[in-house]
Amino acid sequence: MTAHVKLRLGTRNSPLAMAQAHEVRARLCAAHGWDESAIELIPVTASGDKVQDRALAEIGGKALWTKELDQWLGEGRTDISVHSLKDVETQRPDVFELGAILPRADKRDRLVGASSIALIPRGATVGTSAPRRAAQLLNLRPDCRVVLFRGNVATRLAKLAAGEADATFLAAAGLERLGQTGTGHPLDPADWLPAPSQGAIAVECRSNDAVTRALVAAIDHAPSRAEVMAERALLAELGGNCHSAVAVLCDHADGELAMRVLLFSPDGAERVAGEARFSASDSEGPARLARDLLARASEAITVHFGHHG
Repeated sequence: MTAHVKLRLGTRNSPLAMAQAHEVRARLCAAHGWDESAIELIPVTASGDKVQDRALAEIGGKALWTKELDQWLGEGRTDISVHSLKDVETQRPDVFELGAILPRADKRDRLVGASSIALIPRGATVGTSAPRRAAQLLNLRPDCRVVLFRGNVATRLAKLAAGEADATFLAAAGLERLGQTGTGHPLDPADWLPAPSQGAIAVECRSNDAVTRALVAAIDHAPSRAEVMAERALLAELGGNCHSAVAVLCDHADGELAMRVLLFSPDGAERVAGEARFSASDSEGPARLARDLLARASEAITVHFGHHG
């Protein structure tokens, strides 16, 4: 390593991933008084970016976003990896740990192609690859038809422009980071819940690398960490996977977490809702809510969660 490079940062190569990597670099340099050249960005092409024509669940799930970055980090070719936390599997190898969660951006989804769910034209085709978005849409609008939409933000907007669908969903945070805040209409979390960890950027390090962990800890945002760790604990207890339609919103205020959750059958025909408030330090709070939801959910829902088959 050359004298001035203090950290090698592994990132996916997509425009959004690069924007997130630049944000992490800027925050680390500001925290430590470094010049930008102190952090070297190392772009890695992820499997998930190579295969665009099939749903993630069919080809290996969320690990497709992390596999290559994990390999480089594990081999010591990079010191940290930057992830969209919502793309990171709930169960991670013990050799890695989440060293920092950045201040969470807008958690909402934005709808592109109509100004609200109610105003999507009757019988419209809506493009998405997320089971949560598909099920939540079909629950509210069973007249709509869902088609598979994968790819980065630009790809999906191009598919929409080409008429492959009448509407689609994008994360507000991603659009914000790409400077496209005018795209689409934000969906009110009162009636449309986002994905677990949506809007959160995570910095991962090797668990045994105390020096890097200490450097990265300087940019950790405790309230955002409390929210996303609670959402990930909920997922872990639900046994959710790539096929599971789960939507959750967790808000931190005054050391307390307020969590709202919806579980759906994949076709959106059935749903179960739950909410709870608990102390940010109560590691069992999310698990209790998960168990309550599964106890009340129908088999059409529970069959898609890990503890039930």
